[in-house]
Amino acid sequence: MSTGLNEALLQRAQELLPWLTEVRRDFHRYPEFGMEEFRTQEKISAYLNELGIPHEKVAGTGIVGIIEGAHPGGVVGLRGDMDALPIFEENAVEYRSQIAGRMHACGHDAHMTCLLGAARLLVAQKHQLSGSVKLFFQPAEETVGGALPMIREGVLDNPRVDAVFGLHVSPELAVGSIAVKYGQMNAASDDVHIVVRGENGHGAYPHNGRDAIVIAAHVITALQTIVSRNVDPRDSAVLSLGMISGGTASNVIASEVKLTGTIRTLDKKVRTMVKERVREVAELAARSLGGAAEVVFEEGYTSLINDSAMVDLVKQCGEQLLGTDKVKVNELPSLGVEDFAFFAEHVPSAFYHLGVRNEQAGLVYPVHHPRFDLDERSLMIGAAMQACNAMTFLQKQAAQRQAK
Repeated sequence: MSTGLNEALLQRAQELLPWLTEVRRDFHRYPEFGMEEFRTQEKISAYLNELGIPHEKVAGTGIVGIIEGAHPGGVVGLRGDMDALPIFEENAVEYRSQIAGRMHACGHDAHMTCLLGAARLLVAQKHQLSGSVKLFFQPAEETVGGALPMIREGVLDNPRVDAVFGLHVSPELAVGSIAVKYGQMNAASDDVHIVVRGENGHGAYPHNGRDAIVIAAHVITALQTIVSRNVDPRDSAVLSLGMISGGTASNVIASEVKLTGTIRTLDKKVRTMVKERVREVAELAARSLGGAAEVVFEEGYTSLINDSAMVDLVKQCGEQLLGTDKVKVNELPSLGVEDFAFFAEHVPSAFYHLGVRNEQAGLVYPVHHPRFDLDERSLMIGAAMQACNAMTFLQKQAAQRQAK
């Protein structure tokens, strides 16, 4: 897209800001957990009906819509996640959560709004589009992961999607800026569940039992050597145990202790090795003290790896819309996870960060914090960016076909 067209796109997005703000605040007032986004789904469906965008419900509470351009061409996907977190909001704003213990503390209300804004911008440009844009409103990013169920139900097919773009708000970045990352952006995740077993006994006669609490303590200590002594220091891995429970009374030797934690890795081989070592260390440490350990892994999200050509495209749109000084290129990946990774596994994709920080307004709290909020000017930027990404990709596809 030319600089002039991008300026017009950003101007149009700015005109939409009052509407975008209203949409985002409505989503924010009524947050819903993963796979429970029924009201959210109905609201999105209503907005798409107003825009004349055909759509269908998928993966329970998800939605996929399609904007068909006036000319044949490629197919690009834009994704926005829908679910909220189990957090009591502490912000004293008129649009605060109306559902106790639920809050859009990760910005998914903004992600949906940006996608709807991009849809409005793209519908207005249908006569210029060579190809189609699929809109993925995805449930359950925070919990079970809605991307994979959507993909299994065929959202990337009929017509086949050539690329997908997604964004995430970042309270570390000032509003008016974006950040991109080439290659690996997010880690893979696995939950680990360990049951340490001993033998009951009277607390006054510990020699007659096998203390599962003591055994579990040794298992925990031994597990901490995996990252420090088995993972190459040039690689990255995290093993964190976040839950421990066991015992029945102060004077009873516990027969069972349960440990639950998370593993984060960036490399597939490291992921396999760490899981193997967790099992070995837990089982052998427990056995050495006369107990036993049972280890079960619950596979989470895969690593998010961006396609370099798609990142180039996002960077180009960001520089044209916002200026070269407003586009940051991150060097290091995050050990956090993101189920956009499953889209990126199937088609060339790019996931990037949208700045929402405003220190003067006190909008500085991190995501997943009860006081997280964002500068709503970011909504027009996110909408313009996603529309630009889609239009630029389709234009490049059309140019490549003409050159053949």
